[in-house]
Amino acid sequence: MLTLQFVPYSSIADLSSIGRIKKLLKMAKEDKIVLLEGRLRKEEEAELIKTTMEEIDDEFKGIELAVIDPETSNQKGLDKFRAILAKTLLGDRQGMTIIGPASIIKEIKLDPNKIQLFTQEAQKKITKKKKK
Repeated sequence: MLTLQFVPYSSIADLSSIGRIKKLLKMAKEDKIVLLEGRLRKEEEAELIKTTMEEIDDEFKGIELAVIDPETSNQKGLDKFRAILAKTLLGDRQGMTIIGPASIIKEIKLDPNKIQLFTQEAQKKITKKKKK
């Protein structure tokens, strides 16, 4: 079963950087695809990747990460001013971050008009009992 979990930014806003990373990584390890309102800081994204690499084993294959950030480069005049003002007021709450286990997410494609999330069935390890 595929589980998407929406995480409002307010639920991680009061956590430390390490706390945010641990919370998001825990959900990914539970085979959930996390849809985080907003985004992590660049340092937090790097730390999330580093921590993930340290925790890879036979059960946990890592994560896939994608950040969707509204572009202001092709906006003009008043629209660009509004976007800059919103980013200043909202900070890291603008955009969206998708984090999911690499065992489920094959690929995430982003383009200006859509997000494509390609998944695969998570394969659980089946252990056979040896006959004595």
